[in-house]
Amino acid sequence: MPQEIKRLLKSLREKCLVGLITNGPSAGQWEKVDRLNLKPLFDVILVSGDLPWEKPQKRIFQEACDMLGVVPSQTIMIGDKLETDIQGGINARVGATIWIPPNNRTLNVGDPTPDMIIKNVTELKALIPHIKNLIKEKNGSNRGVCERMSLDAEDCNSNGSDGS
Repeated sequence: MPQEIKRLLKSLREKCLVGLITNGPSAGQWEKVDRLNLKPLFDVILVSGDLPWEKPQKRIFQEACDMLGVVPSQTIMIGDKLETDIQGGINARVGATIWIPPNNRTLNVGDPTPDMIIKNVTELKALIPHIKNLIKEKNGSNRGVCERMSLDAEDCNSNGSDGS
């Protein structure tokens, strides 16, 4: 994992709760988590292979929020897959969804629509004030955001994708 991503996650964890939700078979996903040494970077890690739900089902997002002690409307979902990450965030009614398009992909008609699009997860820290405003506009309040916020991401490669 790039050092800039590790620094970002460590910095976010100083003010935010950070969660990882990944789809896939338990053994393979936990192998990635161990290989990338992700456990110290996240407050909670959920692997769909360990659970009866997977993204985009809202229940996996609710489980992460429950484990973190946060409400979905005060969280953000960051991911590179519209069909699982962004649609799942929409299904769970998270405060904001942020898409990191793989290979410069663009939105097509009928795609789930993210609240924001960024090119690299490292842009996130600078966008926190904008994200707070977005959540306030959507929910009427941003109380708790990034004092008690969860960040759900596929993993922490340079574009936030684990390729699964």
